[in-house]
Amino acid sequence: MRPDQLDLLTTLSAPAVHPDGDWCVVASSRPDFDADDYVGQLFRVPLDGSPVRRLTRGRADAHPRFSPDGSLLGFLRAGASDKPQVHLIPAEGGEALCVTNQPLGVADFVFSPDGRQLAFVAREPEDGRYGTVEGVEPQHENPRHITTLGFQLNGVGWVRDRRRQLFVVDVPDVFGEPAVTPKGRAARDADPEALKNHGFAKPRRLTDADADASSPCFTGDGSAVLVSYGRTDGPESLVGDLVRVPVDGSPHERLTSANIDAADPVVADETTWFLGTDLGETGLEFVAAQAGVYRLGHDGPELCTDPDESVVAPLVAAGDGVLALAEHRGASRLLRVGADGTEVLLDSSAGAVVVGAGSASAGTPVMVTFHTAGGLDEVGVVENGSVRRLTDFSAALRASTTVREPRELTATAPDGYPVHGWVVLPEGDGPHPVLLMIHGGPFAGYTPAFFDEAQVYAEAGYAVVMCNPRGSAGYGRDHGRAIQGDFGNLDSADVLAFLDHAVTTVPGLDGARVGIMGGSYGGYLTAWIIAHDHRWAGAIVERGYLDPASFVGASDIGWFFPAQYNGTKAEQDAQSPMLLAGQVTTPTLVIHSELDLRCPLSQGLQYYTVLKQAGVDAELLVFPGENHELSRSGTPWHRRQRFEAILGWWSRHLPV
Repeated sequence: MRPDQLDLLTTLSAPAVHPDGDWCVVASSRPDFDADDYVGQLFRVPLDGSPVRRLTRGRADAHPRFSPDGSLLGFLRAGASDKPQVHLIPAEGGEALCVTNQPLGVADFVFSPDGRQLAFVAREPEDGRYGTVEGVEPQHENPRHITTLGFQLNGVGWVRDRRRQLFVVDVPDVFGEPAVTPKGRAARDADPEALKNHGFAKPRRLTDADADASSPCFTGDGSAVLVSYGRTDGPESLVGDLVRVPVDGSPHERLTSANIDAADPVVADETTWFLGTDLGETGLEFVAAQAGVYRLGHDGPELCTDPDESVVAPLVAAGDGVLALAEHRGASRLLRVGADGTEVLLDSSAGAVVVGAGSASAGTPVMVTFHTAGGLDEVGVVENGSVRRLTDFSAALRASTTVREPRELTATAPDGYPVHGWVVLPEGDGPHPVLLMIHGGPFAGYTPAFFDEAQVYAEAGYAVVMCNPRGSAGYGRDHGRAIQGDFGNLDSADVLAFLDHAVTTVPGLDGARVGIMGGSYGGYLTAWIIAHDHRWAGAIVERGYLDPASFVGASDIGWFFPAQYNGTKAEQDAQSPMLLAGQVTTPTLVIHSELDLRCPLSQGLQYYTVLKQAGVDAELLVFPGENHELSRSGTPWHRRQRFEAILGWWSRHLPV
């Protein structure tokens, strides 16, 4: 795969399964160089294998949801400059009716059980901010008065002056008479406020908390909406409680109270389920915390999954239980969790990395979005512990480039610990120059599925080595917590052991020509390793977590991340690559984004400057308008330019 082929990469939403269970709808999204944006529509996928059909023709249609009776399909639509709003169409297709008119767009929505209402969450701007007063530009707004922690979010910016609140709105008649915007004398005589929202049902706001509401879900009788939002009446923590918000405006009821972060509520057969993470006594103990499926019982939350297995959102109602995805050794397991216990519907040996699941009701098929080593997202149906593929969105990708499947390896660290990972090989017998790639997180991980980074570098002639060292997710709590308070020790030993094992056991790898690269925490470990090990032809430190101490107050997670992962100020300094940058001799490219609030730009600027002052062959590449997610969701042209710059760097320092 080449950088100019990014527009061949189509990703899909989780399937929304029609109540009759015979078909589903997924939202597609792909980079488009002409628009320099992501475009996508909704597609109808039949279970019987008949052709896939496009349902909508919007610029960016996403988040499909069926009404309970299956007659309507709701989704979010965004235009070139418009924020996402809820739209409705007849389930079989038709012209879309816009339902909402939120100034900052809608983030999520759900139908009520009777299909007559929609609950949605949307950021509500403070008066005078974000265009609410015509003629007041951002630089002329009132000052922000901040008295709490956690006031910014990467990809969003300031959040306390635009909290995500819960609303309900009546579902309009999609077959009714279209609204006509008044003009002339009618417009002159109309109420200005009514005119501004003409044609839209007036939503009712149900929350007013200094916290972000998320994942709305109606109760079984439709009398209330369940949401999760953080506590506002105690010490600062990462805990979000499950809250019952009556539709009639009655007082809210908190359903959880322990330090279990509750998210993604689902009601199935009158039972409330949610994704919960125990954050310990302080409510901040997030390191390698394993999320699990909880059932809300009479005596409080009950954990229903393995406490040493990490479950990822979203949960999906399925009969009297829920569907859930559990991370497992770089892949995933599809679980059904019910009152009678946990059933594995699809394990990681099935060859599919499931990224989303859907089901209509008990007894109807389970449909999934999944990807494999051979391509990006596809839709399939789970049958007898395997996946039957129903779509071929990757056909253009396979026709245009060679997709290289990874080779699985397990190495042994110096202390005897197993290190699991993969190698992606280029064409030919070699010997090939080698790139050691290190993932972010650290509580994240590589998978054997299609990965554009590995494919681009392999296409250019590099053997790509990638593993999940201690600190990664998917291998249990102890594996994830092994590096707490000790960054740069066991983790660096693991990745170097895996590299050494790969170059000695996989034919065609040239162990004398090796580069190293990583982003976020991977940028941290790259910077740490090149300060101690000088074998490298070059290094790339991207969006790095490079100095824990200066991370505090600058990063959106800086108020808790360094203390939990690295310890006291003195311990943070002992784990700081910034303070060791004077030991680096490896040519180093530093890549950062201007709007990165996760690992702020100052981290990259400081690191680059220290390298230059030490006489290192260093370069700095800064992307305007991008945030921490550049490599995954940055604008198409910036993602392409990033790949081209990386390949240009390696062509000079590690030529094929």
